[in-house]
Amino acid sequence: MTQEREITGKDGAPMVLIPAGEFWMGSPVGEADERPRHRVYLDAYSMDKFEVTVSQYAEFMRSTGRRAPEDWDQVNIGKHSDLPVVGVDWQDADAYCRWAEKRLPTEAEWEKAARGTDGRMYPWGNERPTSRLANFGKEFTKNVYDKALAPVGSYEAGKSPYGLHHMAGNVWEWTADWHDEHFYTKSSQRNPTGPLSGESRVLRGGSWDNSSGAMRSAYRYRSSPTHRFDYMGFRCARDSPK
Repeated sequence: MTQEREITGKDGAPMVLIPAGEFWMGSPVGEADERPRHRVYLDAYSMDKFEVTVSQYAEFMRSTGRRAPEDWDQVNIGKHSDLPVVGVDWQDADAYCRWAEKRLPTEAEWEKAARGTDGRMYPWGNERPTSRLANFGKEFTKNVYDKALAPVGSYEAGKSPYGLHHMAGNVWEWTADWHDEHFYTKSSQRNPTGPLSGESRVLRGGSWDNSSGAMRSAYRYRSSPTHRFDYMGFRCARDSPK
């Protein structure tokens, strides 16, 4: 569908250019807060190809003195370096992206990067999720780094139209937006940035312990910005030069 154009962020993470244009956001048959489905225009931006990794977050902690995520005592940097960092709250994710001279993606940016412009249900198309396409449906475990998470460059068959990995499954990803169940009824059709305030932030993409329903690109999950769970991670975005 779209040819990848990669750049590299300050943190060394490969980023993919998402070109300007319209896409279908939301779903006519999904949850109430996914409706109405509507056309959204976004300016060009870049998005991390992968979720932020354990090794990248460890460097951020060394550089800034930021507190460790939840369950960091399970981490072996050499063994787990290419796994997504988890146990970070919204403030942690926001601080990392700012440190890397990037930012958290808006909901609209996340969704377009996940599903492209042809209205597909999942990053890979409309085929129902399977273990070949996404890391999901695993049983709860207290040893998440060894037993639940997948390396960020895996599941090649499940990548998005722009070549981004794990836009469905592996970890829920924080976005910049506050959650409002009725926001789509009043959202701007050009570069929407979500409500000005709220109680919960939006995460997208589903995680290792979710069922297939949460893998849909339009699915919205909300959580307190102070929650730090072992299924929550993130990736960053960046404005494209004008």
